[in-house]
Amino acid sequence: MNRLETALPTPSRSLSASPKEAPAVAVVHLGCEKNRVDTEHMMGLLAQAGYRVEGDEESADYIIVNTCSFIEAARRESVSTLMELAVQGKKLIIAGCLAQHFQEELLREIPEAVAIVGTGDYHQIVQVMERVERGERVNAVTSSLDYIADETVPRYRTTHAPVAYLRVAEGCDYRCSFCIIPHLRGKQRSRPIESILREAEQLAAEGVQELILISQITTNYGIDLYGEPRLAELIRALGKIPIPWVRMLYAYPTGITPAVVEAIQETPNFLLYLDLPLQHSHPEILKAMNRPWQDQVNDRLIERLRQALPKAVLRTSFIVGFPGETEEHFQHLLDFVQRHQFDHVGVFTFSPEEGTPAYHLPHQVPERVKKERRARLMQLQQGIAFRRNREQVGQVVPVLLEQENPRTGEWIGRSPRFAPEVDGVVYVRGPGSLGSLVPVQITRAEPYDLFGQVVEAPQGFSWSGR
Repeated sequence: MNRLETALPTPSRSLSASPKEAPAVAVVHLGCEKNRVDTEHMMGLLAQAGYRVEGDEESADYIIVNTCSFIEAARRESVSTLMELAVQGKKLIIAGCLAQHFQEELLREIPEAVAIVGTGDYHQIVQVMERVERGERVNAVTSSLDYIADETVPRYRTTHAPVAYLRVAEGCDYRCSFCIIPHLRGKQRSRPIESILREAEQLAAEGVQELILISQITTNYGIDLYGEPRLAELIRALGKIPIPWVRMLYAYPTGITPAVVEAIQETPNFLLYLDLPLQHSHPEILKAMNRPWQDQVNDRLIERLRQALPKAVLRTSFIVGFPGETEEHFQHLLDFVQRHQFDHVGVFTFSPEEGTPAYHLPHQVPERVKKERRARLMQLQQGIAFRRNREQVGQVVPVLLEQENPRTGEWIGRSPRFAPEVDGVVYVRGPGSLGSLVPVQITRAEPYDLFGQVVEAPQGFSWSGR
């Protein structure tokens, strides 16, 4: 959960405040980066309309909780946050996936909720607030999930100043049997390349050092809009934007085509970091999951990527305990992870989501078995991650400085091998400034983090880590 209360975010462009005295609004952001971007646009729209966007919930007249409903654990966090704020007597506007999923239940069970706003309706937040101020209790959840914000919509960024997420598309056309996202976010809708580039240029002008491309399936970018995937073209175009690091998340195997690999190879500021949500390795489980590459062998993809991009950092995620997963299936997954030595792995236990086909599948795996399998896979990966990190010792790598400990003088940053929030960090000693890129010699490694010292950049040093 991100309460956004450590400091007010920086507007992504100049916003003119209304001369009227308006209510104060605080925002609680939960969930993924896509949800974060929705939050940032709501904050920007409210500020533009003259509302006071507060970093402190105590002084706010209203609190917007942008919720997550992807899996059971996320729902529990969302509900717990809502109940905590409701007990404090706060007037709540419930937004996001939980609102889209359980609108009637939320209005019935949480009387403190003065409004709910769906995932396709957050751009109406100012109108919702105006209706609330007139005394209405507003249900602004519609089924027309066709909206996506562009570069003209005001935005308050909630990330560290040098980092920004850039959403290239919204929604998903796949129908994986365990996933509720198409129901909550709608079909894929891509932004035009020109719109994405204009926003990237705005972010570059604000001093952003790392641009992170996101969507439900980033590698499917453009199929709905242009009739064919256009990710390779987008990558090359972003190579002309003066931002040192461009990172891509949610790169599905079906979209890592030779054209995309070639574009990555030829674009100097595009980080050699691939986030591949594989979810499993065994063909029978992939088929039960209705994954779009169920008849393909993931080994071929990984081997091809290792050959074409030998310096690439590979991250993936897996679901253990899917209905019907046997010990044999799970051992196949362990062998797969051991064989391919991923840099980073996220492991989730299967969460049965009502409204998805997997909810009704037979042979549900007991919870204790799910947890035990997750622990075994994480233990295996910890050793692999430690070995991969130890390979960095002695190397000089670029590090983006994001935090400073004034007591110790130590910096906290990330090298290209670490994405924000999900991977490790680099602890750095030496001169620098917040938001700057510095060359760091790695002196020590731990399973998830690195330690180093600022040094002079060696001849031919690559600021993207290539």
